[in-house]
Amino acid sequence: MKINHSENRIYTTLGDLIVAISDVALEYSNDTKEAYELVRLVLLKILKGTSFRSEIVDRRFSRIKYLH
Repeated sequence: MKINHSENRIYTTLGDLIVAISDVALEYSNDTKEAYELVRLVLLKILKGTSFRSEIVDRRFSRIKYLH
C-alpha cells in the first residue's frame, strides 16, 4: 500500500524553517537558552522523521558501486 505524502509537503528552505521555529520558541520560552534547546529538539524531531525517498535524492548512481 502506497501512501501519498505530497499532501503534507511544505516547500521551504531550512533557514526559513529554523527562523519560524525560533520565533515560536522565543515567544513561549522564559529565556533564550530554553528557547534554543526547544528549537534543537523540534528540528531533531522533524529531521528524524524525514525520508530518503524524496525527489531530492538522485538515484541514477548505484549505491553499492560507490560505497567503500
